[in-house]
Amino acid sequence: MKLDILAIGAHPDDVELGCGATLAKEVANGKKVGVIDLTRGELGTRGTAETRDEEAFNAAKILGVHSRVNMRFADGFFINDKAHQIEIIKMIRYYRPEIVICNAIDDRHIDHGKGSQLVSDACFLSGLLKIETVHKDEKSNQEPWRPKAVYHYIQWKDIEPDLAVDVSGYMDQKMDSVLAYKTQFFDSNSDEPETPISSKNFTDSIIYRARNLGRLIGTEYAEGYTVERYPAVESLFDLK
Repeated sequence: MKLDILAIGAHPDDVELGCGATLAKEVANGKKVGVIDLTRGELGTRGTAETRDEEAFNAAKILGVHSRVNMRFADGFFINDKAHQIEIIKMIRYYRPEIVICNAIDDRHIDHGKGSQLVSDACFLSGLLKIETVHKDEKSNQEPWRPKAVYHYIQWKDIEPDLAVDVSGYMDQKMDSVLAYKTQFFDSNSDEPETPISSKNFTDSIIYRARNLGRLIGTEYAEGYTVERYPAVESLFDLK
């Protein structure tokens, strides 16, 4: 399957929180979008790997993405080494995305920064001819493929974005996809331990962060990204 956008997160719910509204907008615009989760979030305080699997499936349906795959790397313990890079390269060459969106370059959770660098490195290496890979669904060596751009969404830390996407009209869909992770976020009836993301304040912050970034670019809502190279435009009039 040839994808326009491949969004990758260290844990199920990273993608929804970081770029869910952007993905929903691009799907509505006819783009083919896929999601890869590096781990099942099995070390999470609340829920289980099995509940996270089900929640990720439901969230994908809400966003309307065309594919979702879990790499089953070890939550908390995966590293940016050759073995993990090769597995991501196989997926990049399989889906051949024009754009890859991945974790924040630096964040509170150690897996986010690791996942960010792992995916970034794999995107570069995926374009090298002499690295040979075979995907499990293919019989021959894969062709090299390097995405045109790698963008990093913003997570816990307030990293200053390099660009912002107007996602007005898609925040309800984003929030529905986030709240599909019923074990993870605010629930006044839950008796599970509190975590940094289980408070009502955190859930509210998803909205007010997007609203504030939207204010800064003159829209109702926006999602921000950092970039690895300067974004190019044909004309100054392409900027809003």
